[in-house]
Amino acid sequence: MFRRTFWFTTGVAAGVWATTKVNRKLKQLTPESLAATAANKALETGQRLKDRAIDFALDVRDNMAQREAELEDALGIQEDPELVAPRRYAAIENRTNPKYVPSTTYSHNRNEDH
Repeated sequence: MFRRTFWFTTGVAAGVWATTKVNRKLKQLTPESLAATAANKALETGQRLKDRAIDFALDVRDNMAQREAELEDALGIQEDPELVAPRRYAAIENRTNPKYVPSTTYSHNRNEDH
């Protein structure tokens, strides 16, 4: 009697365990679940690529600053060059009667990046 009860209980437990495993696997293989998994992996990959790109940009900037310092030392440049004073007259002007153009922060040159 005890033997039959033991094997019956073992069989029920094995059946419950197997059914649970199969149901979990079936839920993982539904189209919605597969799409969600793919989206999560794509987001993780995008984040990793973004982090690597930022690290690369920071390394480039650091190495660029280091190289500029080396070149300044090699060329003997110790201070910042003087900035050119802003132009007070229009680029196209009447030579006999130049117009005064106040200096502004906005340049009317459309070729400049803003």
